Amino acid sequence: MTRVTTADLDRLEFRAVQSGDHTDAARELIALANRVESDSEISRAELFVRAGEQWEMAQEFDRATAAYQRAIDDGGITVIDARALLAGALLELDRTEAAYAQLERLRGEGPRNLPTYITIAETLQAHGDLRGAHDWSTLGVERFRHQDVSPYVHDLLMELVRTRFRIRMDLNLTEDALDRLLDDE
Repeated sequence: MTRVTTADLDRLEFRAVQSGDHTDAARELIALANRVESDSEISRAELFVRAGEQWEMAQEFDRATAAYQRAIDDGGITVIDARALLAGALLELDRTEAAYAQLERLRGEGPRNLPTYITIAETLQAHGDLRGAHDWSTLGVERFRHQDVSPYVHDLLMELVRTRFRIRMDLNLTEDALDRLLDDE
């Protein structure tokens, strides 16, 4: 069994960025996830998510979906909900119906954090679903706008507000009260 720290994960991902070898990084992350201890600083599910992200960078979307599904099946805590990432990988594979089914399940439960809302909004925007991106970014801003308890959460909230604003401009929508949150920044 192995313990994985944030520093270990940072080194591995930095090495992948430097070398451009995301395939080896993904394989290493899967191997770590398969042998990580339950009390590790980085959860098994998070390692599967990070492996999926590496597979995506390597343009291996089938493998990414498998890694994200393992994270979902594991049920552990992740920074970004694996279902949101799975939906993005499924969109890359033109499996639109399956992707939106993931998002509907996630909507039913309500994502627990801002990084998940940001990921969904940016993914939908990248895939040309501006209405869906607008809906998700609006949900996230409305849910978290009064929960600004730390500078980190504030920064994430403002990132989501800016994403929403750009989407609204692409949709040619007029400014609204949520857009004006940027004026207070």
